[in-house]
Amino acid sequence: MSQEHSFASPAPSGLGALAMACFCFFALLSGKVTHSAAPVLACWMIGGGIVQIVAGVIELKDRNIVGGNVFTFFAAFFMFVTALSLLTKYGLANAGLPMDTTIEGWGWLAGAAFLIMMTPNYLKATKLMFLLVILVDIALICIVMLDLKLDVNRAAVAQTAAWLLLVCGCIAIYLAGAISINTNFEKAILPIPGPFIK
Repeated sequence: MSQEHSFASPAPSGLGALAMACFCFFALLSGKVTHSAAPVLACWMIGGGIVQIVAGVIELKDRNIVGGNVFTFFAAFFMFVTALSLLTKYGLANAGLPMDTTIEGWGWLAGAAFLIMMTPNYLKATKLMFLLVILVDIALICIVMLDLKLDVNRAAVAQTAAWLLLVCGCIAIYLAGAISINTNFEKAILPIPGPFIK
């Protein structure tokens, strides 16, 4: 995975957008906010999508196949599709029109499979980034179970996903800060554990 950039590394902003999404999904899945927050959440997801698509394109330009593809995937599906889905479901529900949202489970199943296939690449990233990706993998599997309406304890699965995403958001914020502070001061002020594989 290339670490050289023609611009400054976009990782802090991409991780910041991921943290925002994780915190918002935590609030929704844990019941801290109701589904009536969907239109406002959609606005935040669009903002996050803009940040992540920029980060992804810069990473791809700099030949970072993993970071570039994951950031652009997250921009498209975690952010933009989620925003459109939230607005669509909110509008249809308020209009009293029927909808079958189970299709989202199938979409998230492919998304979870994609991220799981990308996960081994993060063994060459920092240990915190690898942990973040593993936790997102598990949270996505929980979301798949919810969206496919599988016979599971929905409250427990939603809470599991919520808390995993909150932890992911915290890790993303720490990494964003550590990367930018360490780069700016040109020394390791905030520790970032090395990779499992060099």
